[in-house]
Amino acid sequence: MKHEMTLENILSMESEDSLIGLAVLAKLAFSGADLSPLGSKLLQRLEMNPNDSNALMDLSIILHMKGNRDLGIAMQDQALSISPLYRLGPDALPSGIRLLALVSPGDLTENNAVEFLVEGSNTVLDMLYVKEGTVIPENIPDHDVLIIAVSESDKNRSLLNHIGQLVTIWPKPVINLPDRIARLSRDGASSILKNQQGIEMPLTARIDRNDLEKIGNQQIAITEYISDANFPIIARPVDSHKGIGLSKLDTYLDVLDYLKNRSETEFYISRFIDYSGSDGLFRKYRIVFIDGSPFVCHMAISDNWMVHYLSAGMAENPERRDEEASFMASFDGKFAVKHKVALQNIANSLELEYVGIDCGETKDGKLLVFEVDTSMTIHSMDSEEIFPYKKVQMNKVFNAFNGLLKKTKNNGFLQGSPEKNSSSNRATVNY
Repeated sequence: MKHEMTLENILSMESEDSLIGLAVLAKLAFSGADLSPLGSKLLQRLEMNPNDSNALMDLSIILHMKGNRDLGIAMQDQALSISPLYRLGPDALPSGIRLLALVSPGDLTENNAVEFLVEGSNTVLDMLYVKEGTVIPENIPDHDVLIIAVSESDKNRSLLNHIGQLVTIWPKPVINLPDRIARLSRDGASSILKNQQGIEMPLTARIDRNDLEKIGNQQIAITEYISDANFPIIARPVDSHKGIGLSKLDTYLDVLDYLKNRSETEFYISRFIDYSGSDGLFRKYRIVFIDGSPFVCHMAISDNWMVHYLSAGMAENPERRDEEASFMASFDGKFAVKHKVALQNIANSLELEYVGIDCGETKDGKLLVFEVDTSMTIHSMDSEEIFPYKKVQMNKVFNAFNGLLKKTKNNGFLQGSPEKNSSSNRATVNY
């Protein structure tokens, strides 16, 4: 597959007209490569063939990564007007899996980046962009497994409902039923997991701007929305990602100040939990469940409660990297055993073949769940020189995903069949 290609190799290909794709482009950008020459090459391809949808799609990805979302979406729209279908991988591999992913138009947060999960494997990945009301074309590629890669969001809710109607008669086995993805809004996930043994997930409520302002003006009590909460609380705009608009509000005045700087009309609020360790540092773990089994993908350590891997200083701090390496090496025998009941309850409650959580630990030892999502970015782009331990762990994750594809293909259950939906076939934690 193209994922191992360097920028120099791509630029040297005179007649290449296939899709480069997100995994390759993101890896190049992550390594600091200047993608401008590649952008120029793609524009040259379009001069020769204005209907080169692969070039348009790759340009859209580059624009998104450069922060030009509006132009990126416009370029994507142009590509989709030519073709809704995009392929990564060779046309035929007898020993491989043929995977079809249903994806949503939009920016890079709209879908599970399945490309990273099949990187380097012999899986042929076809991505079919669908909109609400789309009738699936009869000439879609033959495939062994279908995965619903559309993320949960307000924008995608009606699309997930539409896809749900399509997959009831899908002729091949399906990973991640859309109605189960749709339950993963922040308030929905907290409702599912809040009372589960071993889990702490604060009740999350959706609130409109006017009522949040009334809380700030002490006209409405916080407990009207969150029965277990008082200050401090966490607030974030609905459908926000990567900490955009996320704030800890300690007082009523903080609520009013927060709204002065936000233009959104709807927010999520929840009780703030101090999950700092005895050393005062905050630790956030990203774990994915693949066929019910948990796999750690990263551990970020930060001085700030709002932990993001890229801003936590992991690359600059060898002590924190040593701790992450130790955590990954001992995960199966320590953390996963310590939280076995909690992890099993998560897998059984969500009933998704592939799903991720961001989590920490409370001071009394419970698993503190921050977020649940089928579209958390799982990758192996970090420098092997700085993070030599990560490649081994991420290969475990990717191998497990490939194993899920093979198992799903071999089981051959159809969506809507009694066999697939029976409790005996739901995901459970395996050790």
